[in-house]
Amino acid sequence: MKRIAIFASGSGTNAENIITYFQKNMKAKVVLVLSNNPKALVLERASKLGVQNRVFNKQQLNDSKWAIENLKNLDLIVLAGFLWKFPEHLLENYKNKVVNVHPALLPKYGGKGMYGMHVHNAVVENKEAESGITIHYVNEHYDEGAIIFQAKCAVNNTDTPSDVAAKIHQLEMTHFSEVVQQILSENG
Repeated sequence: MKRIAIFASGSGTNAENIITYFQKNMKAKVVLVLSNNPKALVLERASKLGVQNRVFNKQQLNDSKWAIENLKNLDLIVLAGFLWKFPEHLLENYKNKVVNVHPALLPKYGGKGMYGMHVHNAVVENKEAESGITIHYVNEHYDEGAIIFQAKCAVNNTDTPSDVAAKIHQLEMTHFSEVVQQILSENG
């Protein structure tokens, strides 16, 4: 069985969706949820679903010994609303095994500081006709890893940033778990 760890900083709806998807799947399992935010709702969601979870700080994340102890035998690391830059030592140890979902059609609206409502505000301010999600491999630069999958949605001229956020969330709920499954299948 494939083993997945999820890193998240916030409410954890994507993490919860992935956990429940793989609880029904039996080919893979989310074995650990990690958060840099001790008040993140994702920790409560993981606990309710019976998934081990841990809180960590920046020093721990950047400590290769801590990482080796806490991230053993993983087939994939999923960043689901994780806001810190992922350390290079982990990217080296998990080459092409760290993926992220971004709430825009990269390369547009990516980079440091472009997350959540910041992205949706920019999409509306720039009167974009569409937005979407990008699932991509993580590399040493924010939102620049190889694109695995994109899904689009229309942005109407009457849409608010909150309207766009709701459309993006629906795309994440529909596609993220399935793409994770596809990545695991393709990687043996």
